[in-house]
Amino acid sequence: MDTTNNISASARLSSIGSNLRDWAAIVTGIFIYALGFTAFILPHHIVIGGMTGFSSLVYYATGGLLPIAVIMYGSNAILLICGYRYLGKSFVLRTIFGMTVLSFLIGAFEGYFTSHPPIVTSAPMSIMMGSVLLGLGIGIYYSHHGTSGGTDIVAAIMEHTSDISMGRVLMIVDVSIVSLSFLLPFEGDMEARIQARTQTILFGLLSIFIYSWIADKYVAQGKQTVQFFILSDKWDEIAYRITHETGRGATVWDATGYWTGNDKKMMLVWCRQWNVLDIYRIVHEVDEHAYVTASNVRSVYGNGFDRLKIKKHKS
Repeated sequence: MDTTNNISASARLSSIGSNLRDWAAIVTGIFIYALGFTAFILPHHIVIGGMTGFSSLVYYATGGLLPIAVIMYGSNAILLICGYRYLGKSFVLRTIFGMTVLSFLIGAFEGYFTSHPPIVTSAPMSIMMGSVLLGLGIGIYYSHHGTSGGTDIVAAIMEHTSDISMGRVLMIVDVSIVSLSFLLPFEGDMEARIQARTQTILFGLLSIFIYSWIADKYVAQGKQTVQFFILSDKWDEIAYRITHETGRGATVWDATGYWTGNDKKMMLVWCRQWNVLDIYRIVHEVDEHAYVTASNVRSVYGNGFDRLKIKKHKS
């Protein structure tokens, strides 16, 4: 009884620790995103995709009447209200947290970076540096189930109300936002406008490509599925802790040692990349003499992993 209580207490503590790590990672990712945008993108007056880009568009169109952070927070709030019926409670709460932190950080940074010369004077280098930070930030908070709202809300609503894929919605919205920067106020004739705005639009599209690619790579790495085979006399305790501390299941079957002839229990565990260290830690704490193998598998489809999608052939 005491052993079970100790294991349960350890599972609860591990779960709390995991949640705290998730929230800390979300805040860290949003901080990196806010810094990348305000320090490297904003000083060069480049409009990028997402709610950040839309807020920049409104900011430049109104001559800086309202701070970008205020426009962003207000727009996100309107989108949440309009799409609440299509969004789950968990998504709404995570979005409120993410958009609040992001708006606060951008509001804290933008005044300084817009009133000082750019850190990197070369626009192409600054855009690339900022885009790398944006992609890294997005990848970090997405990998830990975070969201900062914006076009995520639009995509989630469209996924429930139409057959258009989320990725296509995001692409259409982002490209549209960047393209609209052509209409921003400009002093000069049409030829000068075309020359200047074409360059900023290309920078915006380049930024979208860079941060989307980096974010996708980061998230894909975190979603990598790892397969464990575990052989231990204390298999029951290991399986219990893995199940309760990581949320991953364990499949157990009978095995026999050829040399010794002893009956054993073999465990199979599939998990995501972020669970790997927890599983190693659990096995080491329970039985440091256990045999463990771990290998990457191409994909696992089913509950808790990827969804198997097969296009139906049109008759």
